[in-house]
Amino acid sequence: MYRRITMEPHPRPAEELWRRTLAHIPSVYGRLAFLASLVNVHTGRYEHHGLSMIFGEAEADRALRQSHEEAFLTWLSLQLEQQQADLELYFSTLPASKKTLVENWLRLMPYRTAAPAWASPAQRQLFESNFALLLKLLWSGLESSQEP
Repeated sequence: MYRRITMEPHPRPAEELWRRTLAHIPSVYGRLAFLASLVNVHTGRYEHHGLSMIFGEAEADRALRQSHEEAFLTWLSLQLEQQQADLELYFSTLPASKKTLVENWLRLMPYRTAAPAWASPAQRQLFESNFALLLKLLWSGLESSQEP
């Protein structure tokens, strides 16, 4: 029996991650939050069982780290209005009401865990201050829409 050999290149880990997972997440912040959730807080390494099985742990870590960096820098490059639209898109994919989400996010600040560990203090400050402002804008919009 002969084995068929194809000349198709094997996909790279980052391409595979995009094709199978990230392309299905509609918002930049959603991709950023997903990638941040894959960091093992004990080791600082990114872990994704599927990618690790196909490409090995080191390659998976490298692809996830690179994708996290790209998502973070993409988010920072958006204008505030684009960030707000993207955040509203992300919220629309969650099971809670926008009011509940904004209220809890103002109090708990879960977005702070989305910034990658390598982010500079200036990048982290920009990210967090923009998020605080976005949440206040969303809250203000929610309050004004409830008035008679």
